[in-house]
Amino acid sequence: MASIADRFTSALKAPLRPLARRVGLAAPKNEWWNARRGPWAYAPFDQPAVCNVCRWRGDSFVGPFHAEMSTCPVCGSVSRDRFLLHSFFTSIDQPAGLRVWETSPRLGDRYRQMMRKHFEYFASDYDLSAHEGDIQIDLQNIALPDESVDVLLTPHVLEHVPDTDQALAEIRRVLKPGGHMFLQVPLQVGATRVPPEPEFHADNTPVFFNFGWDLTHRLRATGFTVDVLVTEEWRDVLRGSAPAIASNGDGFDVESLIAASRTTLDLDRDLVSIADRRAAHVLGVLPPYHHVTWRCRRTN
Repeated sequence: MASIADRFTSALKAPLRPLARRVGLAAPKNEWWNARRGPWAYAPFDQPAVCNVCRWRGDSFVGPFHAEMSTCPVCGSVSRDRFLLHSFFTSIDQPAGLRVWETSPRLGDRYRQMMRKHFEYFASDYDLSAHEGDIQIDLQNIALPDESVDVLLTPHVLEHVPDTDQALAEIRRVLKPGGHMFLQVPLQVGATRVPPEPEFHADNTPVFFNFGWDLTHRLRATGFTVDVLVTEEWRDVLRGSAPAIASNGDGFDVESLIAASRTTLDLDRDLVSIADRRAAHVLGVLPPYHHVTWRCRRTN
């Protein structure tokens, strides 16, 4: 039950809110994309589920825990969207005003409005058919000037590019010295392979590679400093300090991921936890093995 003070505060705020909106001191109710606070200023983790895209808080996300599900009922983000932004916002102290490029973002106009409010943001797509973009860009031949981007967000795109090394070299070229790429791919196997049979994702784009942990070395060979961002639980499982997780038929070969990590990565140096167990649950970034972001920094 609300206290007398809470009821008084709510009664006082109600008539003042329309005035505050008119003078730009408050976003219209539910218009999360117009909020004055940057998205890196998270809503308090005071509910079982909290979205770091739109600041919705409630009892649970919609659907089961999965990288492509666990959907926010307000903005439509799925768990990998939230982990990508969490990777960005926990890595850079003062992100406001940076030039941010995102490849083929899932989320629509309201998300992009929010990002443009706080960053010099633009979105791209390979052919502007599967995803809307401000500009058409082939990662193998990026039509951007050298050293022109502060941050690249590239979720689940690199596996659709035929020439991985050419794309990584082009990305490094357009990042400013000190700039970051936050890279996600569907990490379902321990070692990179060509799909054993033709594979297409839901937007009908072909998959050229199923990447494994060895992608880390290819990123470093391109000239990036690289950290592998994970949840605390996944880090502990990979290091052997938490019980192993078994594959459950969701397309992830967990046993292969665990075994290959121990021969491919320096588990103490490479793995960086950015979400403890409570934060991972509140943000809905579960199961832990679904959520990996490579943080790649151009140093010169």
